[in-house]
Amino acid sequence: MIYWEIFLAFFIPGIVGYGGGPATIPLIEYEVVHRYGWMSVEEFGEVLALGNALPGPIATKMAGYIGFEQGGILGASVGLFATIAPSLILMVILLSILYKFKDSPKVKLLSNIVRPTIAVLLGMLTIRFVETSYLESGWLQTIFLLGVSYYLLEKKKVHPAYVILGALVYGAVFLAPAG
Repeated sequence: MIYWEIFLAFFIPGIVGYGGGPATIPLIEYEVVHRYGWMSVEEFGEVLALGNALPGPIATKMAGYIGFEQGGILGASVGLFATIAPSLILMVILLSILYKFKDSPKVKLLSNIVRPTIAVLLGMLTIRFVETSYLESGWLQTIFLLGVSYYLLEKKKVHPAYVILGALVYGAVFLAPAG
């Protein structure tokens, strides 16, 4: 029964809380504090503060923590799933509708407009990453990492996850500030 309650405590705010984390926080607070009595208002405030201090979406961090407190690892998993389930369901529905009308001239026009926009946004993001890398690590390191990454991805067809992992290890070993 506790897992069903954890699911409902985070699924319902995800469904009715339009606007993401900040909009769902009062709804989660109602479920956790007032409906189920798992925490006091003060404890909820501390969990909220902790969620704000850590990177990532607030609602998922709170769901994981509160779910773990109430039902262990399975409770944390249920809470996290319940938090992302509304978006997941909506995405599946919207993608099925888009797939159904994929041959429509309007959908093709929309795709033709969106693709270049996404390419430009990703290009701008890449430029900002290169600028940050140059400022933080210098041109030599930036060019080296870009060159090696290009070679591994395009010439050797190495999976991007391995290239990213290798760059992280390289950065940790050669670029970590001396502490």
